[in-house]
Amino acid sequence: MQRLHASLQKCFAVFVRDVYSVSWMCRYTSIAADTVERKYDCNTYLNKNGTRGNSTGDKSCKRTPQKQICQVVLQHFDQQYYDELGEAWSTAREALLCPSGWQYAVMMNRFSLSVEMMQSLKCQGYSSLLKDAPGSSHSSLQCFVSKTQSRLPSQQHRPGKLKQYYLLNAASLLPVLALEARDGDTILDLCSAPGGKSIAILQTVTPGILHCNEWDILRWKWLKQTLESFLPTDLYSAVMVSNLDGRHIGESEPGMYDKVLVDAPCSNDRSWLFSSDDVQAGTRIEQRDKLPALQKQLLRSAVEALRPGGTVVYSTCTLSRAENSDVIVSVLSSCDNIELVDLTGQMASMSQHFTFAPGNMLGHLVIPERGKTWGPMYVAKLKKLY
Repeated sequence: MQRLHASLQKCFAVFVRDVYSVSWMCRYTSIAADTVERKYDCNTYLNKNGTRGNSTGDKSCKRTPQKQICQVVLQHFDQQYYDELGEAWSTAREALLCPSGWQYAVMMNRFSLSVEMMQSLKCQGYSSLLKDAPGSSHSSLQCFVSKTQSRLPSQQHRPGKLKQYYLLNAASLLPVLALEARDGDTILDLCSAPGGKSIAILQTVTPGILHCNEWDILRWKWLKQTLESFLPTDLYSAVMVSNLDGRHIGESEPGMYDKVLVDAPCSNDRSWLFSSDDVQAGTRIEQRDKLPALQKQLLRSAVEALRPGGTVVYSTCTLSRAENSDVIVSVLSSCDNIELVDLTGQMASMSQHFTFAPGNMLGHLVIPERGKTWGPMYVAKLKKLY
């Protein structure tokens, strides 16, 4: 624990030094708004880049898409997902190819809460995501969703002034709810940027320590700015921000955490479908087979970082079986000190808002569909026995 607090003091010093010097990162705010909780892919680890190309449109959406669909990616997804998901892919395909119909949830910031704004959202047809979840212990997490396509303007970063809300894909809160964090917990968010899930954790509890890690340097700076935009200064002492390779944190900090969230780098179906660069899209597809190996390394690192009795939640924003349940199968078979935690009841309590793929026994997969465009989001939970 002394080693962890030493790391905390060092990272906190870096955080305080840099947190007011990242105003140039405001140019990333528009990226965050467009992608909504976008996760980087394996390029961060594999250091691969493509060159600019062109993509063509698709007529699957009755309304004109706001972005051009990348046919290279779409053909790849059609081949893979029809095989893996059957008709569920047809449902997801229709929703994903219509960005003009995508929904955006509004997560309120409890540290800058506006009652007037919450009332305004309700007047606009928004409802609380969690109000009907039986036995919910997340009463401080205020997130509003609408059944129709509706999007508030993104709030710009202003140093010294807290934002009132965060726009996100509502399904991205499911890993946070599955984490079941408690006040005083020592928590690691292994792949934290852009920071929405870390912010959500801090909406629900006051942790003993929340360690937010991000390996990519630009995203690490983006993460720090997000935290500055949502957290009061008196919480800084409970939050550490690091720029480390998540694959090695378990080795350097074994048994240090009560809870670990691994929102892993993944294929990110939403953003890949609208790649503006065909060559880079082709490179991503070629590299896609390498992602599960990275994801398994991150998850094993997370397990090593857990104390006995602690839990880890693994999540992605892809429909890919290789990056979802196959990763869980591999880690369960190679680690004899972990077991799968059943999330069926918790996920069932959210079924009015989300459509889950049937028959997935090793986790829960949210399938986007018209009127419920949330997802893709895969969630699984593991417990460390000893």
